[in-house]
Amino acid sequence: MPELDITTFLNLMVVLVPFLLISAVFSRVTILELSVPTAAAASAAVSRPNFSIEVIVRDAQLEIADGARVVAAIPKRDGRYDLEKLSALLTRLKADYPEKEDATVLMEPDIEYDYLIQVMDTVRGVASAAQDGQEHGTATLFPDISIGDAP
Repeated sequence: MPELDITTFLNLMVVLVPFLLISAVFSRVTILELSVPTAAAASAAVSRPNFSIEVIVRDAQLEIADGARVVAAIPKRDGRYDLEKLSALLTRLKADYPEKEDATVLMEPDIEYDYLIQVMDTVRGVASAAQDGQEHGTATLFPDISIGDAP
């Protein structure tokens, strides 16, 4: 039975493995914790009325609702969502309800995933905390985000 000569194959591996390790792309994965509504939370919400903040992402506009009705609508500007105006409205809501930490982002089915991330960053984002017209550092808006389908 003849012997198998694998020297050439080993030489190839010695060159190929370091090259593949050097050229590999290592990506950083960012994890954002979300809370998903459960049946128990829904029954608790029915028994105890509470103000809720809902940002509804529709194809033509962004809507801010209080759980029962739409409070504000922000139409698209130049084909893009007006996230600056959304941030300004959420900053005013945070000034009115400083103890409020949670918000819900609801999306229509055919909205791009990138828009979900942009809206979530805006809702969770850091806004300037202004008092008497002067900035005093930064404040987190609504860090506890739930996501769902738009009604």
